Amino acid sequence: MIEIAGLTKAYGAATVLEGIDLRVDDARIAAVVGPSGAGKSTLARCINLLERPTSGSIRVGGRDLAGLSGRELQRARRQIGTVFQSANLLRRLTAAQNIALPMRNAGVGDAEIRARVGELLDRVDMLHRANHYPAQLSGGQRQRIGIARSLALQPAVLLSDEATSGLDPDATRAILGLLTELRDDLGVTIVVITHEMDVVRSIADHVAHLDQGRIVEQGAVADVVLRSDSALSRALLPLPSAGTVDGLRVWTVRYDSPHVSPLWLSLASSALGVDIALLAASVEDASSTTVGRLAIALPPHLDDIRVAEVFTNLGLRAAPAPAPVVGFVGVPGRRAEPAA
Repeated sequence: MIEIAGLTKAYGAATVLEGIDLRVDDARIAAVVGPSGAGKSTLARCINLLERPTSGSIRVGGRDLAGLSGRELQRARRQIGTVFQSANLLRRLTAAQNIALPMRNAGVGDAEIRARVGELLDRVDMLHRANHYPAQLSGGQRQRIGIARSLALQPAVLLSDEATSGLDPDATRAILGLLTELRDDLGVTIVVITHEMDVVRSIADHVAHLDQGRIVEQGAVADVVLRSDSALSRALLPLPSAGTVDGLRVWTVRYDSPHVSPLWLSLASSALGVDIALLAASVEDASSTTVGRLAIALPPHLDDIRVAEVFTNLGLRAAPAPAPVVGFVGVPGRRAEPAA
């Protein structure tokens, strides 16, 4: 488990992070999202102890790591593995040698290193690339080696810092599948720093929205989508914004209950006595709960209170479409690289 409490980071008079509280239980994945400049990179550097917080605590397994120094800090860093956006492999070392490097630096014996490297290469399905250099690997393959290296010292927490940014869809799915396996099979606690909402929906149990150095919303992914109409909720399941379509008024509908009838559209149409135009829909599973956000169009003469009441009775929340979410995510991706 990792527990961050009251974390603040300032550079001189400039406060970049203020009062960050975030808890991720054992064998769970938490995603931290937000616009460019929100403080995500600084938070990542504080979590992996590359930056010392100005105040606050970072507890792993109940031990506060934020105030450590010297050899104690070096040992504490081994509890937190990091996967970087570009994998950061050493070009002159093979895949196997890159994985072995943290263990050699920690004084692990050669026999144990060989056994552990083989185990990790097998875990990330890269045994056949053990003796290849980074330049001979695709972007997805380099990330697999980066993940294996991050696990070399058997950390309790894994930090993924934009690890899928710039990868093509196939490579992204492979990396996300691997992170999920690490959570489910090895019980690793994972913090994912990302600007990609697809990543959050695919693997995260918990999501936190960081903006201007503060966490402005957080919760279980399903809860955020089901019980919120915030910028984070709309970014997770985006839909058309306010306006009209062919003289019809645009409404948004979101699942407000985990038990919504699959026949809700026809039931609502019958109750309102009108045809309902379905403009767009995003219905997915998030943490084993069905969540959905849809855009529909209704005749403009309908009473707003009556419309909302009909959908409420069906376990849905309906409202006239809001203005579009602006500036929530804005980090351009790197050039896509070949799949693993």
